[in-house]
Amino acid sequence: AGGPTDIVARALAQSMTKTLGQAVAVDNKPGAGATIAGNLVAKAKPDGYTLFIHHNGMATAPALYRKLPFNPLTDYEYIGQAVDVPMTLIGRQDLPVKNFEELVAWIKANKAKVNLANAGLGAVSHLCGTLFQQTLATDLTTVPFNGTAPALTALMGGHVDVLCDQTTQTIPHINAGKVKLFGVTTKSRIGALPNTPSLHEQGLKDFEVVVWHGVYAPKGTPQPVIDKLLAALRAAVQDPTVKQRLVDLSSDVPPMDKISPQGLKTHLEAEIKKWGPVIQKAGIYA
Repeated sequence: AGGPTDIVARALAQSMTKTLGQAVAVDNKPGAGATIAGNLVAKAKPDGYTLFIHHNGMATAPALYRKLPFNPLTDYEYIGQAVDVPMTLIGRQDLPVKNFEELVAWIKANKAKVNLANAGLGAVSHLCGTLFQQTLATDLTTVPFNGTAPALTALMGGHVDVLCDQTTQTIPHINAGKVKLFGVTTKSRIGALPNTPSLHEQGLKDFEVVVWHGVYAPKGTPQPVIDKLLAALRAAVQDPTVKQRLVDLSSDVPPMDKISPQGLKTHLEAEIKKWGPVIQKAGIYA
């Protein structure tokens, strides 16, 4: 509760409640990188009353977990992609560098002495940091924490050096001057940080990590039900109240063609192909 996915889910649920004419409740099922929740929905009655909202973990789970209790490609009906959240690469305030170019030089000079924090095994911050190391061809000392909050606290306290995390979590600290900002992980610049270049723009060619959320239903959910839920989801992301909430969170609504069953399926398949080799190369398993 209170995490990025929970916040997104509650914003969508409030609007979908109005469209569907009945309450849409958000029920957090934590544990095992949301695989407990995913398994629960995969085995639920396919009547449209039990849905699953999950982020990039839906694409990384097949490579990350040796015994995954569900198959993301065969055990669900797809509703649509919902919200995209950019990420930022930040460092402790007293880091002896002024920009990304100097950061890369400092990292390569110090290598394993550099502490790279993340929010835990398999978290998007962990995957972003892993891709960052592989792109630089440099191994750093990875320091996992139990969530974003303690990782950020450690960074602001000067106990770790660098962190890759979502704008929903980092922008308040960036604006307060409590951390150094080196770039955003989208291909192009973002509205919330218009003067900050992307890592791709600064030389990490094709580097892109975006936290995306998708909505799923159990396999076998009837098509008329999928259509009704899709209409409610599309209405939610266009609801002025929801849109303002997403702006406040520095989040984006994906193109409408992605807010569709085929759009989500295509994106999920591409993300599985992208992250599988990264996870396998790093030897990350749960």
